[in-house]
Amino acid sequence: MSLTRKKSLASLLAQAADSEKGLKRTLDAKALVALGIGAIIGAGLFVRTAAAASSSSGPAVTLSFIIAAIGCALAGLCYAEFAAMIPIAGSAYTYAYATMGEFVAWIIGWALILEYALGAATVAIAWSEYLNNLFGGAIPYALCHSFLQSSKDGTQGILNFPALVILLLLSLLLIKGTEESAKVNAIIVYVKVGIVLLFIALAWGFINPANHTPYFIPEGLVGHEGMFRHGWGGVLGGAGIVFFAFIGFDAVSTAAQEAKNPAKDMPLGILGSLAVCTLLYVIFAHVLTGVANWQEFKTAGKEASVAYAIQTYMTGYGWLATLITVAILAGFSSVILVMLLGQSRVFYSMANDGLLPKIFSELHPKFRTPYKSNMVLFVFVGAIAALLPGDITGDLTSIGTLFAFVLVCVGVMILRKTDPNVARPFRAPLVPLVPILGMLVCGAMIIALDAQTQLAALGWLIIGLAVYFTYSQSHSRLNPANK
Repeated sequence: MSLTRKKSLASLLAQAADSEKGLKRTLDAKALVALGIGAIIGAGLFVRTAAAASSSSGPAVTLSFIIAAIGCALAGLCYAEFAAMIPIAGSAYTYAYATMGEFVAWIIGWALILEYALGAATVAIAWSEYLNNLFGGAIPYALCHSFLQSSKDGTQGILNFPALVILLLLSLLLIKGTEESAKVNAIIVYVKVGIVLLFIALAWGFINPANHTPYFIPEGLVGHEGMFRHGWGGVLGGAGIVFFAFIGFDAVSTAAQEAKNPAKDMPLGILGSLAVCTLLYVIFAHVLTGVANWQEFKTAGKEASVAYAIQTYMTGYGWLATLITVAILAGFSSVILVMLLGQSRVFYSMANDGLLPKIFSELHPKFRTPYKSNMVLFVFVGAIAALLPGDITGDLTSIGTLFAFVLVCVGVMILRKTDPNVARPFRAPLVPLVPILGMLVCGAMIIALDAQTQLAALGWLIIGLAVYFTYSQSHSRLNPANK
């Protein structure tokens, strides 16, 4: 049946071995870890921490990060096995094509658009917010907010112009080349991790223990009705929100076809970046909710929570707020860069398979990058960033990623059964326990997200099904009529 037709492992491995026609292999393990950290530390840490604390988990947002990290680690082990075994651009989409067939691969590829394209848009929106904070609100409200937003004084937004600018600059950098992009990303990573550590060190002395009491949001608190808005339920709800902060380690797998030694380097890149960032996240969340009370982030600290906490409670450290804002802008830039990289590589693979138009797989004659895909993505992501608020795009990004994680976990179990003898340079431990736990944790976080986000994701899936049955199924290279 056409819905279950699969790409053979042999064809995928042959494609991976063809380094002359495909993407250029320029990335080592160090560059891949930096790529992962570059994608992970950004909007999630500086924006979603306060958002999760104020809406669902309170000071227990540290536990939300741990739950989200566990889900990521379980899925990350499965990603590492696939990425080392099938070093092809496309990440979870490619893995699904080899294990569960074309229809599931299409669904996961469509879900990855939610992850990478909306992820890049969300971070570009946050980049704009911090830029305006750096300049003291000098950018007119109408030119840095969606038309769906209005200020307290009634000013209506028009479009987010700064978000468009940063997306354009980074799209041009990606067209220039992956190696150049990786070098710029590495510099940014060193700077932003250094400043995050500086904030933790200096702010630790300003922690007020009273802000951590009670640690969980109590039941019955006004505005926190519902299972996932208080107590342990709130911690799980917060995990679904801060999960956005971990999006990025899986983007490393989209660069598998550009890794010098994917069998060794891909597991190090995926799991190494995840481990470093989890430790930083938990400590950072503890410090931030200790310096300022979590309820303040509902209003005053919403858009620039870290700068707000410093300026309000850390007397004499105004310079640190400015320094962190600059670092955050740089950090956001690296996140957007990796998200756009990941999306263009997924599109590259889908177009190579005939499921998307050929334009997405055409490489630049000199740079060997999918430059036309980057151009189209700029228009698509730019429109989202310019016209939609960040809270809408952020939650949709999380649900798309969680769905992809669930399917990757399923894929590992299937391939262990159908192709047990294929070479696996890295093996996820305790299969099927690890993938089953990964499915359960990620599935629980999907359920904990709000109904509006779930319905929007369902609507996106329905659109994707329409595209598949009207275009992709008939244009697929696995369609007998196209052979």
